[in-house]
Amino acid sequence: MNREPAQALRILMSPASLKQLGGEVADVMGVRPYELLALDEAVAMQRTDADVAFISREVTGTSTKHEIHPALQQVYDLLRQSPGLKWVHIHSAGADRQIYQDLRDKGVQITTSSGANAQVVATVALAGVLALARKFPMLWAEQQARQWIPMMGPRMPRDLPGQTATIVGWGPIGQQLGRLLQALGLNVVAVRQKVCPLVYGQFNAPVQANTVVQVTFDDLHDVLPRTDWLILACPLTDKTLQLVNAPALAALPPGAHLVNVARGEVVDQDALVSALQSGHLGGAFLDVFAHEPLPPESPLWAMPQVMVTPHAAGHSDGNEARVRQMFLDNLRCWTSGQPLCNAVGSN
Repeated sequence: MNREPAQALRILMSPASLKQLGGEVADVMGVRPYELLALDEAVAMQRTDADVAFISREVTGTSTKHEIHPALQQVYDLLRQSPGLKWVHIHSAGADRQIYQDLRDKGVQITTSSGANAQVVATVALAGVLALARKFPMLWAEQQARQWIPMMGPRMPRDLPGQTATIVGWGPIGQQLGRLLQALGLNVVAVRQKVCPLVYGQFNAPVQANTVVQVTFDDLHDVLPRTDWLILACPLTDKTLQLVNAPALAALPPGAHLVNVARGEVVDQDALVSALQSGHLGGAFLDVFAHEPLPPESPLWAMPQVMVTPHAAGHSDGNEARVRQMFLDNLRCWTSGQPLCNAVGSN
């Protein structure tokens, strides 16, 4: 009995990824037929026949989800117009760009690179905590003004050991950050979807040193009054959209700090500005914003107790290799019919 030859799997990726991964994709595919499509050529020729796409960082480039450059928009249009597209792997840990929601609505499976930059983001968040705790923004401004003012009286920094950090989101970033903060002597509260009572203590229950107290999102307001550091490391979902609003900020003790390495929309930015201007919040380290780039007229730029970075917490020279390996591992799963890792919407 004659069999029809297997159809080649058409894989779409950037020219840079094609050059870097061509040999490794060949190893993964083995004898299975496949075709590598360069994104720039596919856009130019309107090749809408891809089955799989790998969206690496150089594809999105300096575009944000709010301001999409024309070249990236052409890629998005091509993906939307590809009727046979079945799976897209993306370089980011979050999949909250509209394009990915649109593709999912069409039945395309989206996988993320969650975990690839977890250590980097966790250490950046830690750097934000340390910088604010030691009042580096103030000291930096005084250095620029050539002022020598001893750290005494009301300028005296508080000891970090014994303070409480509430980490919203207990994925790879939150867990790594939790360990780092515990090593510095902070108490750690994790806010997550589900609590694991057999492993971790419950809020207001006796816990041993170096344990993490876990609460659900519904209990967030119960832990805010004792939170010195509110650290956001969660995905943007319907549940986390503007989770940190005016009542949440007001529930924090005076002088508390906010660190956001999650998504800007998790915070009501107007309420945040008000809490900072009133002095209720002691300071903030912000890597993400409600609109990116952060508009020049935003008051956050000029606040002396605020540190602004351009959504850069996950950037490092080793991240691209980790993302590529995640794609290759998932491609191996795809070709063998195994479940994909970091699939959006999977349990």
